[in-house]
Amino acid sequence: MGQRKSGHVTLLDIARASGFSVSTVSIVLSEAPLSQNVAATTREHIRTIARQLGYHPDAYARSLRRRSTQTIGVLAFDLSDPFCTPIMRGIQGTLRAAGYLPLMIDAQAQRKLFDSSLHMILERRADGVIVIGCWVFEETNLLADIKKNNVPIVIIGRDLASRGIDSILVDNEAGGAIAARHLEQLGHRHIAVIRGPREMVDSEPRWAGIQSVAAEGGLQFDSRLVFQLPGLADPSSGFEGGLEIARKMLRSSPPCSAVIAFDDLTALGVVRGLTEAGLRVPEDCSVMGFDDVLPAEVATPSITTIRQPLKEMGCQAAELVVQAIRRGRGAERGRLYKPSPELVVRMSTAPPSSKAITVETRLREDSSDIGKRLTAKIWKPAPKSALHLKGD
Repeated sequence: MGQRKSGHVTLLDIARASGFSVSTVSIVLSEAPLSQNVAATTREHIRTIARQLGYHPDAYARSLRRRSTQTIGVLAFDLSDPFCTPIMRGIQGTLRAAGYLPLMIDAQAQRKLFDSSLHMILERRADGVIVIGCWVFEETNLLADIKKNNVPIVIIGRDLASRGIDSILVDNEAGGAIAARHLEQLGHRHIAVIRGPREMVDSEPRWAGIQSVAAEGGLQFDSRLVFQLPGLADPSSGFEGGLEIARKMLRSSPPCSAVIAFDDLTALGVVRGLTEAGLRVPEDCSVMGFDDVLPAEVATPSITTIRQPLKEMGCQAAELVVQAIRRGRGAERGRLYKPSPELVVRMSTAPPSSKAITVETRLREDSSDIGKRLTAKIWKPAPKSALHLKGD
């Protein structure tokens, strides 16, 4: 047999090696109904040659015949973010079980890269698209282009149902309420809150949920204990923001016995800041996160958090895309799916300290601040009847 020009083993290569026609080889290897008319010894001979040569079916040629690539484009805003990992696992497992190949792309939190990746997905004629959402691409028109091409699309972490896109977004307001209620039930009344960046749509409903619990108890949050993260440049920004806010809180804010952070990485930053100041978590201050990503579980102390069912959300997104493909690609009205969050209690929360203590701390800041000393006050709970937080 002569040298093959192509780098891949083809039906022609097997035909030449086996001595049978390309059509016979194709019928046997595709297990078409006509293959039953081919002698059993011939079928086995052709299959043996195919195995020896390392033949694999040409999915590209098959896709041309079927007008389907059996590929789903999966675009994540930043694969280095631990939020994405369990979602990706759910997507990948479900798609593979359904016979689809996930084409996974990392947008690295860059708008231009996100747009070019969506272009590539369309050019590759993916059968469907799943997007793990982020504020980076909220205003892009390419999502509308995907809908115009009748390509099923699902977005996770955003609500674009009004634009005709199936959306999966955890019930953030319920999650905020669960977090506040957990700390309230432990006996905390003076609670700091770190809200997410203004661009993050999750932040406002979580804050609304927290406020709803405060309203039920007739309490008000002190505005001096409400902070906001700056814009997120990368996954580490949340941790760094939590660290800086913890330092700021210890320098100039009223005393508090607990902190509700926007997400787990922010909570870990808060823990670092409190620890640097000589405080103990949760003995001196409880800290709560949101999401339940892996770092929250393996940290010391492990972080009490509000769990988003991330892997399940990935599975649901994949199922929705596959179902839409099998139904046909007609235009459909977007639906919003809101999975319920749940409380995961770990080491970072406990009832407030029964004693008022003063801790001499040294902040590890830049060289201009080395040696600066301050007093970090730990709140001593008042009798329940006297509890009240002053607002503006």
